[in-house]
Amino acid sequence: MDVFDHYAPFIQDYIYEHNWQNLRPIQVAAAEEIFTTNHNVLLAASTASGKTEAAFFPILSEISEEKADSIQVLYIAPLKALINDQYDRLTELCEPADIKVWRWHGDVAQSQKRRMLKKPSGILQITPESLESFMINKHMDVPRLFHGLNFIVIDELHSFLRSDRGGQTFSLIERISKLADVNPRRIGLSATIGNLDDASKFLGAGSKYDTVAPRAQNDRQVWRLSMEHFYETDPQASSKDFDPAEIVEAKTDKAPELADPGIGYIFEHTRGAKSLVFTNSREECEAVCQELREYCRYNHEPDRFLIHHGNLSPALRETAEQAMKDEDSYMTTCATATLELGIDIGKLEAAYQIDAPFTVSGFLQRMGRTGRRGTPPEMHFVMREEHPESRTMLPDLIPWSLLQGIALVQLYIEEKWVEPPNPNRLPYSLLYHQTMSTLAASGEMTPAELASRVLTLSYFHNVSQEDYKVLLKNLIKTDHIQWTENKGLILGLAGERVVNNFKFYAVFQENEEFSVHAGSEELGTIVKPPPVGDKIAIAGRVWVVEDIDRKRHQVYCHGVEGRIPAYFGDVPGDIHPHILHRMRKILSETNMYPYLMKNAKARLTQVRDTANIAGLPDKQLINLGGKMWAFFPWTGSYAFLALERLLRIKCADRLNLRGFNSSRPYYMEFAMDANEEEFFKILKEEANKDFDPMTLVYPKEVPVFDKYDEYLPDELIRKEFAQGVLDIEEMKRCVNAM
Repeated sequence: MDVFDHYAPFIQDYIYEHNWQNLRPIQVAAAEEIFTTNHNVLLAASTASGKTEAAFFPILSEISEEKADSIQVLYIAPLKALINDQYDRLTELCEPADIKVWRWHGDVAQSQKRRMLKKPSGILQITPESLESFMINKHMDVPRLFHGLNFIVIDELHSFLRSDRGGQTFSLIERISKLADVNPRRIGLSATIGNLDDASKFLGAGSKYDTVAPRAQNDRQVWRLSMEHFYETDPQASSKDFDPAEIVEAKTDKAPELADPGIGYIFEHTRGAKSLVFTNSREECEAVCQELREYCRYNHEPDRFLIHHGNLSPALRETAEQAMKDEDSYMTTCATATLELGIDIGKLEAAYQIDAPFTVSGFLQRMGRTGRRGTPPEMHFVMREEHPESRTMLPDLIPWSLLQGIALVQLYIEEKWVEPPNPNRLPYSLLYHQTMSTLAASGEMTPAELASRVLTLSYFHNVSQEDYKVLLKNLIKTDHIQWTENKGLILGLAGERVVNNFKFYAVFQENEEFSVHAGSEELGTIVKPPPVGDKIAIAGRVWVVEDIDRKRHQVYCHGVEGRIPAYFGDVPGDIHPHILHRMRKILSETNMYPYLMKNAKARLTQVRDTANIAGLPDKQLINLGGKMWAFFPWTGSYAFLALERLLRIKCADRLNLRGFNSSRPYYMEFAMDANEEEFFKILKEEANKDFDPMTLVYPKEVPVFDKYDEYLPDELIRKEFAQGVLDIEEMKRCVNAM
């Protein structure tokens, strides 16, 4: 079909005004599906390939012909910043056709929300958490507001594929559709989808329409990629005087007291360029930003570093975003995953990644922040490691982050592999959440009505009616829900306390946070404030605590010079088995990868030599001397955890296992009386027995993983951990391959 002719005149005008010479392949493919079928559509294409326009050009052309007194398009995004960014683009696009674009999240003025509620129309942009709040607090308005809903666009779909937040989002989509009696088509957008079939199934679950993922032929991508390795003190791996047995003190002209060559490398290479520096945690983000600012002070240069992460105040985050959008600015922003998703922050020269991210998806998203406006994506990994001490054992001689970084890159280059959706765990925490949300929204219901509303949601297809009865009985016992005289169920007092807190809308784990103030400025939030007089790190600076108001959860402070570590709560990383398999293969290969730089090449050569002498990676059990052993399973985080449990619970007595120490998911160290042959014989025997997964849970252990687990009966928490978290199937496969 001639796609351009099918677009509405105002879309054609937009294309002319922006001097587009032609439509991109993904835009043609999307238009053909949206105009001529009733399919749900997954649009998977590289960053900056025009996916947003691919979806909205045909959608807006369709709704402009038949406007309704209802929201016609619901746009769901994982971040408020992404909504704000897309709001400006969509408003410009929709203005000529008089199609309204509304935003709904915590930072939007009440006056705007009231206007939308009074005269609903056009596009509503919203986060999953605001949609949850909407379903509870505006429940009666849903049929009126959404009776003409035609499309639901889910941006950055990959960020929803492997978490309960995705389950929440799609449960809400189903609930809205039932309540408003509509069947909207779903359009998913993502730059980092590996298996299109798996992602299509996830996108279409619970929809009455088929889901397709048009395969558009994109231009061949060129990357600018490098990976360098640094010891935190000199000498470096490629140095002529490098002798691991004789480590000398760091010497550098740039900043002798700082002496971290990796940070110095970033400092030098970001001068005069607009860049991002990605870290894997908020603590590290704060530490790196402080250190880079120290380099500025030491070299008498103006501060050119900004910071952006989830614990900063909206004002500080927006300051960083605006500064990065400024075409004449040469600032560098230290960031976590908050800048990983599709916020347009202008033309960036490069992204720097400190150590390896946990996923291929994260690597691709972070690199995809660069390479807009016609330049290739550019990313530089900076791997950091401490010099080992003279008595360091074998596992600590391996640069795990370097191997992981190479594995992430190679998996995408060689196989175009990206992490698939999480096969459904038993999502009992989300089950509690959606049960309470449904009761809060709808009021009194019989148990049968409640089950028919909640258990029929696609995300809960693995949950049995028996499990649901166990949950409801426990919630009645703990006063989260209660019986009425009519034998119906409503929220109990304990349940109301949970639901009436604004934090209820989110299903991801939050720490108890204190907001930090310096004078009239709000800096952000921290966890576990220190005593008055102690120092804290936030916003890339150091502050002294003057006062703590524990009732209002507020901390008051003033700024000082210096550097200290920050703490925002734990940041776990889930690494897929396929990544560990590729890391193992790197040790046995002899080739060098073209993006490795001088130190990284030297360090990889060293670790291959070390591994070869020790018998790695072929041997998976290495004797460290006497009865001490190191075990390298080469499998993912949750299969590793299952293997750990198998050894400690089922094999420990037979092996006389003791002194167990684990560095998940890379290796385990322990002492035992068995030899290598006996170890593998016993391990295989125990792994291949037909055992109940519940036996891998310690007696009296209640392994709380998710936000609402604390309100679940112990038996469901234990069952979820044993059957949903522990990857027993992969663990058995891994053991039998040894």
